[in-house]
Amino acid sequence: MLSNAVKYTPPGGRIWLNVCREQNKAVIRVRDSGLGIRAEMLHRIFDLFVQVESGWDRTHGGMGVGLTLVRTLVRMHKGKVWAGSDGPGKGSEFIVELPLTEERPAAPPAEPAAAPPAAGAKVLIVEDNADSRTMLQSLLALDGHQVLTAEDGWQGLEIIEREHPDVALVDIGLPGLDGYEVARRVRARFGPDHVRLVALTGYGRAEDYAAVQQAGFDWHLVKPIDLEELKSVLTAPRPAGP
Repeated sequence: MLSNAVKYTPPGGRIWLNVCREQNKAVIRVRDSGLGIRAEMLHRIFDLFVQVESGWDRTHGGMGVGLTLVRTLVRMHKGKVWAGSDGPGKGSEFIVELPLTEERPAAPPAEPAAAPPAAGAKVLIVEDNADSRTMLQSLLALDGHQVLTAEDGWQGLEIIEREHPDVALVDIGLPGLDGYEVARRVRARFGPDHVRLVALTGYGRAEDYAAVQQAGFDWHLVKPIDLEELKSVLTAPRPAGP
């Protein structure tokens, strides 16, 4: 949140950080005098791959970059996070509430437990947007997955052949070799059962689903991606063919 405040506050602007206790909660506030956020975007900026569109935004990248990870971490600690703004050019405020725990005497050291079995899948992310790729990588790693990344379709094909991932998340709008062609080449080279292919796209029309299926993808996720839906896709059995 501080990084976004610095990123979107022009020279001469101000940034405030406040941490306090309110009853049984710790409250963190990050406020700035910078870009601001349109009212209709306030409920969406924590969604995966959402970007706030404005002239300043196109220069500096997506306002939502990293905020999905913030929300995920806060929820893991049973907290809440939200944003407020009076509009473009009027600054923004991000507030995190975390529950406080009662202080307890230190417990005696426990006997070392056996290490849990390795969990998670080997997941490849093929995404040309560096911010989106890094954010999705961090979120999946938090869930215990081994995550590989590729910046374009050609690199994605090389990693699939070399590393044999369980799942490949492939952006449809890749430059050069697009996601459709990546899927077609994977299926032609390795057959239908080598890797689960998941299409990431901003379009969810019936014809988009049909094109994804024809290219050889198993699933089609529309941006902004719902994290719970993504988690279920990573663990679900592969859909039956037509």
